[in-house]
Amino acid sequence: MTKSQEFTITVRSEDPKKKEKPEDGEKDKAEGSSKLLEDGKSKEGGKENEGEELSEEDQQLKGELEMLVERLKESNTALYRPALETLRTLIRTSTSSMTSVPKPLKFLRPHYPDLQALYETWSISEDKSLFGDILSVLAMTYSDTQPRGTLKYRLLSASLRPADSPLADPGTWGHEYVRHLAAELGDEYTIREQEGEATTPKLPGTIEDLHSLAKQCAVFFLGHNAEPDAVDLLEELEIIKDIVPLVDENTYARVCQYMIRMVNLLPPPDDVSFLQTAHTIYVQHQRFPEALALAIRLGNPELIREDFNTPGNPLMKRQLAFLLARAQIPLEWLHPPSEDADGDADVDFQEELPEDLLECLSNSRLSTHFREFGKELGVADAKSLEDVYKSHLENTRPGATPNVDSARGNLAGTFVNAFVNAGFGNDKLMVEADEGNSWIYKNKDHGMMSAAASLGLSLLWDTDVGLSHVDKYTYSAEEHIKAGALFATGILNSGVRTEADAALALLGEFTENKSVPLKTSAIMGLGLAYAGSHREDLLPFLLPHVADDSVSMEIASLAALALGFIFVGSENGEVTGTILQTLMEKAEDKSLDEKWARFMALGLGLLYLGLQDASDATIETLKVIEHPISKTAQIIVEACAFAGSGNVLKVQAMLHHCDEHIVVPDDKDKKKDEENKDEKKDEKEKEKDQPKEKRDDTFQAFAVLAVALIAMGEDIGAEMSLRQFNHLMHYGEPIIRKCVPLAIGLVSTSNPQLPILDTLSKYSHDNDLAVALNAIFAMGLVGAGTNNARLAQMLRQLAGYYYKEPDCLFMVRIAQGLVHMGKGTIGLNPFFCDRNIMSRPAVAGLLATITAFTDAKGFVLDKYHWMLYFLVTAMYPRFLITLDEELNSFPVTVRVGQAVDVVGQAGKPRTISGFQTHQTPVRVGTTERSELATEEFIPFVHVLEGFVILQKNPGWEKEDKMDV
Repeated sequence: MTKSQEFTITVRSEDPKKKEKPEDGEKDKAEGSSKLLEDGKSKEGGKENEGEELSEEDQQLKGELEMLVERLKESNTALYRPALETLRTLIRTSTSSMTSVPKPLKFLRPHYPDLQALYETWSISEDKSLFGDILSVLAMTYSDTQPRGTLKYRLLSASLRPADSPLADPGTWGHEYVRHLAAELGDEYTIREQEGEATTPKLPGTIEDLHSLAKQCAVFFLGHNAEPDAVDLLEELEIIKDIVPLVDENTYARVCQYMIRMVNLLPPPDDVSFLQTAHTIYVQHQRFPEALALAIRLGNPELIREDFNTPGNPLMKRQLAFLLARAQIPLEWLHPPSEDADGDADVDFQEELPEDLLECLSNSRLSTHFREFGKELGVADAKSLEDVYKSHLENTRPGATPNVDSARGNLAGTFVNAFVNAGFGNDKLMVEADEGNSWIYKNKDHGMMSAAASLGLSLLWDTDVGLSHVDKYTYSAEEHIKAGALFATGILNSGVRTEADAALALLGEFTENKSVPLKTSAIMGLGLAYAGSHREDLLPFLLPHVADDSVSMEIASLAALALGFIFVGSENGEVTGTILQTLMEKAEDKSLDEKWARFMALGLGLLYLGLQDASDATIETLKVIEHPISKTAQIIVEACAFAGSGNVLKVQAMLHHCDEHIVVPDDKDKKKDEENKDEKKDEKEKEKDQPKEKRDDTFQAFAVLAVALIAMGEDIGAEMSLRQFNHLMHYGEPIIRKCVPLAIGLVSTSNPQLPILDTLSKYSHDNDLAVALNAIFAMGLVGAGTNNARLAQMLRQLAGYYYKEPDCLFMVRIAQGLVHMGKGTIGLNPFFCDRNIMSRPAVAGLLATITAFTDAKGFVLDKYHWMLYFLVTAMYPRFLITLDEELNSFPVTVRVGQAVDVVGQAGKPRTISGFQTHQTPVRVGTTERSELATEEFIPFVHVLEGFVILQKNPGWEKEDKMDV
């Protein structure tokens, strides 16, 4: 103890001394650049002190350098060249420790101002160029007092050389010099950009000279494992496209990885140019899966078509087809657009594609593989509701009679059963039940529709068997059951394409039906079945309903939403025009005041999902509409356009919308009235029968969701958005508070991190039941398909807590169903391929469901609970299935662990941590990554998730194992 005290005291007492007499006790080794400043100020005094401590070698070197400097000052020009050559050699060959300044630079520093003056007196010659080059190196020691000196002399020196013998590569002066030069290049370029071309630059050389020097530096960086430095330099000078010819097979992978990671942090249009450049590099080096992944991110049909059609290897083609099917890319994008764009071309193209490719592209084997996967994991058997609820663990008070309406309980059971047994096609309540004994008949009226539709979820992706199961209900006399069966047809075709086109054949005629339930379910069924397919032949079934004045707002809005699903991210002019026209026409009458208007706006927004600036014209048009919905629609369209881009400016704009306080009462009495109204206001949040002074505030609800939608693409943005949500929850209006839990659910779908669970758990006990309700649903979204035990326990506690609140209890049950979705095998996260690509149909489904919850009382808790099935477009199995060359399942050992970000790290660091080794097929969580355990097989794709085709590695030799 005393020793350590003594130690601290001694350090204290010595420190001030050092400050007073900096030269004392200085050793050469610890010479730093800050020390150089001191030297410069006290040249004379310092020299004597230093002289005493210099070793003989250093003394000799110092003498030699001073002599050379004197030579340069003499009048004999013949001595200049050898003196400069010797100086150059001495500087280049000096070696010292990494942290200290090289000796020659240290000794020459005091002479730098004299040498600068001398340089100006020399006449133009090659000697002067060499002198400039040396001064450029010496300028590094003066970088704090004379900024950009290194660059200045480098450019001067280059300008004095004859064209046929250019200056030596900057790399010959060493790494530190090149880094120095790169930093100064960036500064100089920025200064020139800001001042513009009008002012004459202080430094010599044009912008082209700066560019060519930057490329020389980049070549040096790429050759010395400093790929990030090269990318940063070229990005600063805005010539990132020029990196393509500079990379080779050793550096391209690291360069591209770094560039792709930067995309989230760049402002547009740099982000797109980075993706395009990385895409070009990958294509050059024949890395087609990586290139195709970037083409999908860019949403560029031409690039996707080229990448898909370039490789000759049929196995590679199949692997790319799996990737396209996962992203749900429209088939039409893959064939070259013909001059006469008629329907026949499409048919011919489908026939041109080989059978096996078409099978991969249309996802038709998804169902069989998924069920095999379930068997492997031991979850093939159907789960009953009690298996999910585990109500014996709920801590309800004994003797307390729950205030639950049995129809409501059964309705919740419908959804839980559907989500938990989704895709396995063997649940006890619907598929396996006899005709007369089916669960459908345990529901009332509109409950029957959701019950019949749950059949579609249970038989998800199974187009062969599924249709025959659903078919028997389409002949039912009860119109709700028939409507449910139609909806089920749409659901089970979601994400899978068939040659038969059963959904269109069965649902097309019902879009004209007189009955509202049949009509809505046929419209939405088509929307789900063909989500993301961009099929023009569906327009005649849906567009007329949007424009038709005679139909109700409900049907018009749902038709617009269905079109949004089908043409997601297509900016289809015809649909956009029709929706905008309808919004303008309906602005005159009262129909836009209905709760349905938000779905029409969402349908419009989905057309621009992920298209960024393409939405500008539409937003401008919306500003013309004189109705409160116009502001809501502008926010929705803008949010969709920048979904997943992490664009900071857009997030800030959305937060500005949230800070408007809409109700401004004049005096204190009104304030009291407002407080009394608060309780009622939550129940009738969006109904327009409130006092005149209350302006429409729906737009704030969507502004909150917009923050989540834009930030969800990248981890840092998502984490920062959570803090903003925390503030909004504290200070926001009721409508904003109500949407915060939904936004949190959207940012972290199927990714249950502890802080988020705790936050939502806190909100789920909020005094405002609307907030609590949405928080419970958000818990379901965050844990969707993860079987998270902690979350399941929280939900069981909530079931006990809300046993007398039928609405909240209903929501708790649904959240339980979501957490155990597909018995823990199906997730909702819209990002795939190492969380790099955003699936547009998946985002559309999540957004539509969340939009229904912005007014839960009006939609989900009323008779539109079937809107929960919108989630189906986002549901996808979280598996890794390895296939052999015949596309049969082929077990190999893989390691699955938490993904680690290794971009820009030296060497070959591990990409996963805390891994476990399994036989495929395996489940891969949202933040997990997998890699093959041995090198016996080569995967065709860079990210192991979904379907991966393997090929035997010809160079692999089995290790000899000793027989025990």
